[in-house]
Amino acid sequence: MIKKIIISACLLVSFVSFAQQGTASPYSFYGIGDARFKGTLEYRSMAGVAVEQDSIHLNIDNPASYASLIQTTFSVGGSFGTSTLKNDNESSKAQRATFDYLALGIPMGKFGASFGLVPLSSVGYKILDDNTADPNAASGQFEGKGGVNKVYLGLAYKIKPNWNIGADVQYNFGKITTSSIEGITEVADVTTEMNLSELSGVNFNIGTMYQTKINKKLGLFTSLNYTFASTLNSTSTRVISVYSDPDPIIYDAVETKLKLPNKLTFGAGIGEARKWLVGTTLAFQGNGQYANYYNASEDVRYGKYSKYAVGGYWIPNYTSFSNYFSRITYRAGLKYEKLGLIINSQSINDVGVTLGAGFPITGSFSNVNLGLEFGKKGTTSAGLIQENYMNFSVSFSFNDRWFVKSKFN
Repeated sequence: MIKKIIISACLLVSFVSFAQQGTASPYSFYGIGDARFKGTLEYRSMAGVAVEQDSIHLNIDNPASYASLIQTTFSVGGSFGTSTLKNDNESSKAQRATFDYLALGIPMGKFGASFGLVPLSSVGYKILDDNTADPNAASGQFEGKGGVNKVYLGLAYKIKPNWNIGADVQYNFGKITTSSIEGITEVADVTTEMNLSELSGVNFNIGTMYQTKINKKLGLFTSLNYTFASTLNSTSTRVISVYSDPDPIIYDAVETKLKLPNKLTFGAGIGEARKWLVGTTLAFQGNGQYANYYNASEDVRYGKYSKYAVGGYWIPNYTSFSNYFSRITYRAGLKYEKLGLIINSQSINDVGVTLGAGFPITGSFSNVNLGLEFGKKGTTSAGLIQENYMNFSVSFSFNDRWFVKSKFN
């Protein structure tokens, strides 16, 4: 059954993942767009706290987790988001539906492996600078779409029953298209510029997870993950056309090397397995070099990223047969992120609250997960835009036994 589900999901994703506009944020103009992947929904609903060596949920953030799987696990997720964008004078609303991830984890004794497809960042903005009331002032329309995806392959090994290590390799690829129309309509001197940037690169990720008993019931869970700095190669083409001149100007391909910085993530938590857990995650990332020629600005710079999150889950009674609601996993979390984007000397931050629930499918280890996220990104200070957003997400985690030798011919 799980094999049929995987084939159907892969066919759907092949049509959806590259055509979607995964964000409606004006901040996606900068760099390679908004960071998209926040973890599989089970952990995203806990603000990204992923410290337990879970045997039935796939944790893509730390490759060491793959060695703890007990069954082949297929996970796929998507979201529907709404946001209100406002500045000091006006506001507008936007919404979008997105594919979030598709991944498969395979247990192999003391080893575990995983591979999948994840949207890494998204560009999706449409900005109108309307000065038509002034016949001598230029108006402009700016639009962008696309983003960067990644495919990954990871392997983990269980050194001891309570200690895992793992690593994965990631191939990043994608396209970003931007366009701008500027000019004074009364003079009919309108200029159109289009840019197409194709991006690709490889990076590596390593991790370890360790857990131990504090007493008979309580356990201590830790997770450490490191992503190496890497280069994202960009090949861009620019086409400029002027209303009064029918012949466009085509620039040759421009080669740019963008820098994706190293990132260190540490998490720790305490709890009772399959009952409750409370934990925290800290993440720190170095300075990146994301600017391309078409979105570089003197008022914009890229600083260090950091994240602080607390979250956890609670299961009333994991083994209950008479009360289904007692087997539901209830999740919640709080997060604060400094996104590393600084505009007009203002740091762009993201503060959010996450809620979620995991519904077990009776008679199996599979489950359906729902999540809600409320938050605020940006500020109205210094002429900037504040985003108040809400995301509703759903994911499916299917578990099955593969590679079992048949006992009957």
